[in-house]
Amino acid sequence: VQLQASGGGLVQAGGSLRLSCAAPGRTFNSYAVGWFRQAPGKEREFVEAISWSSGNTRTANSVKGRFTISRDNAKNTVYLQMNSLKPEDTAVYYCAVAPTLISGVWGSWGQGTLVTVSS
Repeated sequence: VQLQASGGGLVQAGGSLRLSCAAPGRTFNSYAVGWFRQAPGKEREFVEAISWSSGNTRTANSVKGRFTISRDNAKNTVYLQMNSLKPEDTAVYYCAVAPTLISGVWGSWGQGTLVTVSS
């Protein structure tokens, strides 16, 4: 089942956005859920991930202190709160799942949501 990422949009530098990742028809119970992004002309890169069961997280250095990943058990949704956005955060953001937080094997990619940060 493909994940559904939403919440992207156009925001000025310094602003905030919150992205959501949902999984229609399935639960995240035993998975890690991660956020990735791909800027125009660049490779897809890891942003942040959370273990659904433990709540442990991994965060890319480029977003530490600005982005926060969280989960809502009742809504079966993972969020990415993005603060102090910079033009270099402009990208299509995707969510995916993996067996564990450190497995590195990500799948069920959704369609992505575009985040544009203007200077």
